[in-house]
Amino acid sequence: MASIPLRLNLGDGSVAFSFSPEAARDLHKALNDLINQLKAIALEGSKPGNKPKPQKPIEYQHTGDVFLEIFCNPNIWPSPFAAKVLITIRDERIRLSTEAELTRILDDLNQYLEQV
Repeated sequence: MASIPLRLNLGDGSVAFSFSPEAARDLHKALNDLINQLKAIALEGSKPGNKPKPQKPIEYQHTGDVFLEIFCNPNIWPSPFAAKVLITIRDERIRLSTEAELTRILDDLNQYLEQV
């Protein structure tokens, strides 16, 4: 039985690759944690006289049929809706590195998880 590929919509196109439902759930959790970090930073920074405490960047990595890495520094984005992530997908023949909107990637993951 062939698995459904994960399709990530990028700024100028999309990429699809083999990705397990378990890995998708792990990535989904990591991205939701990132959104919660971004919300906390925005809330803390909105209070008069408050400077948000620096947060650790997220660096998600998964090795399967392809290597997937997603990186985001939550300290540079004013909100989850403005945040972008750096995505690297590679195998022995090709490497793709690009930037994508966090909310778009989360939507793509939600759609994938609904299908599997």
